[in-house]
Amino acid sequence: MKITFLIPPTWSDGVKPAERSAGCTRIVYPFPNLYELTVAALFEEMGHSVSLRDFVYHEENPGDLERFLERDDSDVYCLWGVNLSIPDDVRTIEYIRRFRGDKWVMLFGPSGTYFPDKLLKDARTVIVRGEPEETAREWLTRLEKGGDLTDVDGTTLLLEGRVHANKPRPVTRNFDDLPFPARHLLGDRQYHNPKLKKGPYTTMLTSRNCPFQCYYCVPSSLTFARELDYKRTHATKPPISYRSAESVGKELKLLHEQGYRAIGFVDDNFIWNEERTRELCEPLKEYGFVWGCQARVDAITEPIAKMLGESGCGYVDLGVESFNDDVLKYIKKGITQAQIYEAIGLLQKYNVPVKLNVLIGTSPLETKETIKDTLRRAKKLKVDQVMFNIVSPFPGTELYALAKENGWIESGEYRPTDVQRESILSYPHLSAREMEKLLFRSNLSFFLRPSFVWHHLRKFRSWKEFSSAAKALKIKLFG
Repeated sequence: MKITFLIPPTWSDGVKPAERSAGCTRIVYPFPNLYELTVAALFEEMGHSVSLRDFVYHEENPGDLERFLERDDSDVYCLWGVNLSIPDDVRTIEYIRRFRGDKWVMLFGPSGTYFPDKLLKDARTVIVRGEPEETAREWLTRLEKGGDLTDVDGTTLLLEGRVHANKPRPVTRNFDDLPFPARHLLGDRQYHNPKLKKGPYTTMLTSRNCPFQCYYCVPSSLTFARELDYKRTHATKPPISYRSAESVGKELKLLHEQGYRAIGFVDDNFIWNEERTRELCEPLKEYGFVWGCQARVDAITEPIAKMLGESGCGYVDLGVESFNDDVLKYIKKGITQAQIYEAIGLLQKYNVPVKLNVLIGTSPLETKETIKDTLRRAKKLKVDQVMFNIVSPFPGTELYALAKENGWIESGEYRPTDVQRESILSYPHLSAREMEKLLFRSNLSFFLRPSFVWHHLRKFRSWKEFSSAAKALKIKLFG
């Protein structure tokens, strides 16, 4: 069969397309979505003809999608959807029906997992919930062989005009057997991460999920979908899945041979212990990659910081959210202010650039003063970057239930928002508009400091690197 993965254009003038990998913002700088590329590689492994048509990278519009569909002859169209992309995905399915008739549409990601009624408009659309690979493999095998498509575990579909969810599929505990993402489908597209200032750049994944209990957290679109479906039948988060160090080493070798020089690991947590970190850092150092990752502050020990510094680590994203211990305890972050300082100090000792992730409004304990205090402390620490976002009460999280119960959601119900711009939470003492102003001012205050500008200007080695970073900063600050 011929299968096409679509990354649709946006239908909203002046609004950036949804970023579909992390899943909670609009695009600041593009990077490949490993989750759909892994499913694409699986379909190729099954013997199907697979392509990827990306209307976002080339800044194309709905007219371009229409012209593509008029001449295309795919049997199945695949979309990886997130909450922010629902309106664009609905319109895309309408276009597929208009120009491609009753060809199958397969939806992946958290939006279909949680909001099937918004996306299921006909019986030729199937939602693959949660973790996608095994469910997609079984469904496509049945389609190819003319089998029953109504009872595949992990799918949701319309049966006799009603949304019908089949039982969840068990999560994958080890994904060494999955093929590497089909990056060749990206063609000649070039990606750059402003934090690494080197290319060609790609992303990579070595584990799935996070065991910690932060009550607001949706770390990535895959994790979100995975957790939402798992919690249909369990009271806890799904277990973590790991790739072996040998599997990771093989992919790093392949990426080196393909000419990649920079890697951003998109694991919810990249650092688990010293032994695994050492095993992963060795090939990174061997192949000379510059790379970055996300980690918890309580995972940073001195031996780990030293390994990162010696293996080319170009940044560590630390989710700190706040420097207030009462706030950190309330949101179940499981860390303290003292641990934040200790981790940053260790990383800076070994010349590992630090980026802090700060969430405004995570709890009713937040005030204008606690937020301003976090900004002041971040500036004094002289970290490389700080990303300020506003917390969103994502469905399926403890924060969502608490916000609903206490009437903190402005309209009474969740709606998708770009957490880099907009708030739908209002506390009695801290309104959504006040949080949006604090977010904007925090960004301006941090990123437009002369010391920040001068520090980063010295690192650029080409006009292309500078231009890419400047564009990303402009989008972040002003949309």
